[in-house]
Amino acid sequence: MLSKKVQDAFNDQIQAEMASAYLYLSMAAYCEGKNLKGFGHWLRAQYNEEVSHAMKMFDFVLERGGQVALKAIEAPAVDFGTPLAVFEKVLAHEQHVTARINSLYELALAEKDYPSQIFLQWFITEQVEEEASASEIIESMKIAGDKGNSLVWMDKELGKR
Repeated sequence: MLSKKVQDAFNDQIQAEMASAYLYLSMAAYCEGKNLKGFGHWLRAQYNEEVSHAMKMFDFVLERGGQVALKAIEAPAVDFGTPLAVFEKVLAHEQHVTARINSLYELALAEKDYPSQIFLQWFITEQVEEEASASEIIESMKIAGDKGNSLVWMDKELGKR
């Protein structure tokens, strides 16, 4: 059984994961509106990942006898600037998510909730991958640039995801 503290923290994180999904969907719409279909494809895939993360937590709370309490999600921004700025925002957001996951893990440690600690290990590892992926894209764009042929190339690369 989950403690009330851990249950509430998981419910907050479910909301955060769904808000992340909504943010990435908004970013996808922005990029696709700029005819950057590959960028949009990458961000849609990210949207799907975030929904699956929320659902993993949703199912975990229920499996542990907790109660899922869904919360409102704020509307995301609709304008994100240059393609490079989009991915700088992706990285900053993933760093924010990492901090949230780490805090949730710290709470599970403090509450001596061993199943939650084990469950959260997957998310900790996933966040390392998420930050590395965004960083790699940013560095590639800084080297190649985010205009002209370089932008077309990057769009095609991101569309392969």
